[in-house]
Amino acid sequence: MERPEIKEVKKDVERRMHGAVEVYQKELGGLRTGRASASLLEPITVEAYGGQMPITQVGTVGVPEPRMLTVQVWDKALVKATERAIRDSGLGLNPAVDGQLLRIPIPVLTEERRVELTKVAGRYAEEARVAVRNVRRHALEDFKKAEKEKLISEDEHRDYSQEIQILTDKYIKLLDEALDKKEREIMQV
Repeated sequence: MERPEIKEVKKDVERRMHGAVEVYQKELGGLRTGRASASLLEPITVEAYGGQMPITQVGTVGVPEPRMLTVQVWDKALVKATERAIRDSGLGLNPAVDGQLLRIPIPVLTEERRVELTKVAGRYAEEARVAVRNVRRHALEDFKKAEKEKLISEDEHRDYSQEIQILTDKYIKLLDEALDKKEREIMQV
């Protein structure tokens, strides 16, 4: 093992922690709130041209009203497949076909469903926190090994560990803020 350069280690740790936050935010985008959001349809894939394609590659997703989504399908032959993909997505959406335009009304969420969605958001947040902490744990293990092999001093190990903890706290705080915002969005009537 060679001497770890703290700048490189910090950059790698920050990149991995940032990745965990991005994945979490993408998962939150798929959670339905009472309002329409184009990101709601992003996880949906449509059977097209002999394979599965993201819905954003078969049409334009729009949000004309707070409780309405639209998908302007580019190829007339894919309208039925797109409609079926939305119905089968498990999001509880029921599109209405108007030529090549799909109108998707967003139903009002019940209180029970809102509570359920906040629990799902919380579970996603905890998974992301665990991912961030795992990144920290791996970095700290590397520092401990480097100290054992006399590549860094005890003081350097302590300083590096403190810097990694500061990064960890920063990303955990970002996750908590995103969860708080999403919970307020979900519970808003």
